[in-house]
Amino acid sequence: MKVRRDIYQAIADPTRRAIITLIALQAMTPNALAENFHITRQAISKHLQILTECALVKQEQQGREIYYSLEVQKLKEIDQWLSQFRKIWETRFNQLDKVLSNMKKQKR
Repeated sequence: MKVRRDIYQAIADPTRRAIITLIALQAMTPNALAENFHITRQAISKHLQILTECALVKQEQQGREIYYSLEVQKLKEIDQWLSQFRKIWETRFNQLDKVLSNMKKQKR
């Protein structure tokens, strides 16, 4: 399948992020997913199509139903990209902790 979008475009939409959260817990059909939103089943299917194109979710046919589940490995790509920023934030928070700790000691 040709990927038209990248995973960051896919997760930019709040409905798609909510779908990812729901199917992270268990595989779900489009109808079951639609029950959690105030949008049509067709709109849910469109979001699932985009998530599938980006390989964030996979489909599995079970009888007449199609279940969608999360491709956890693809989420690791996002986590790896964010980790570079996480290191920056942690360094800054550690520096702030030291400053606050020193200020607290000086007040005593």
